[in-house]
Amino acid sequence: MMKSIIIESDKKEDCIRHNADEKTMEKNDKEQAKLSLMRTLVQRHDPSSKEVDDLTLRRFLRARDLDIEKGSTMFLKYLKWRRSFIPNGSISPSEIPNEIAQNKMFLQGFDKKGRPIGVAFGARHFQNKRNPEEFKRFAVYILNKLCEKMGAGQEKFVVIGDLQGWGYSNSDIRAYLGALSILQDYYPERLGKLFIVHVPYVFMTIWKIVYPFIDNNTKKKIVFVEDKKIKSTLLEDIEESQLPEIYGGQLPLVPIHETR
Repeated sequence: MMKSIIIESDKKEDCIRHNADEKTMEKNDKEQAKLSLMRTLVQRHDPSSKEVDDLTLRRFLRARDLDIEKGSTMFLKYLKWRRSFIPNGSISPSEIPNEIAQNKMFLQGFDKKGRPIGVAFGARHFQNKRNPEEFKRFAVYILNKLCEKMGAGQEKFVVIGDLQGWGYSNSDIRAYLGALSILQDYYPERLGKLFIVHVPYVFMTIWKIVYPFIDNNTKKKIVFVEDKKIKSTLLEDIEESQLPEIYGGQLPLVPIHETR
């Protein structure tokens, strides 16, 4: 009797697994078909898109919930932006000296999924009133560095945003919204998770202003971490050997401009 129950249970599990596999295949086939249509559409509007790989196109398609028209519009906007904002293909440290001098962004280690880890210190950021565009270039520099660290088959990165010591002197809504726009509009489906740690109460005033501009896909990836649970929360996603020393791990912080 017991043997019969076990066999029946195994059959049910096999059936569930088979159905799940079929649904996944069906979903992938549907996405691939839409991707092909999207490629035809964007190449008609901008022949240079022939040089863009399917993975890149797919990120824009997914960012618009597989809506071909919206995904194509988003991607074509990205191509136009890239030609004007990054004509040389990359941002040089010489173009962002003031931002680098603040020593606020670091890059080292990988999480358990193989995603590169960036660490940003909000209290080290101060508004660049003389050249606000420099921060946008710095945001692009950071995003490109994170993407360059990705291994084969990896498309996402993780960021730890540390707000210890953050105050109103660090508040720079224009810069925050500018960086958010660049991330969401031109680097879609790149953010894997954003841990926000050491959050001061005063930050929530600014957060309420910024929050409405964050799209739903990005909101799902943001985690506010309690001070008492920082190490345990980060260890759920990051091995201790890959965690920065300041959070109880083993890796020293490396300024992003010193990484290769």
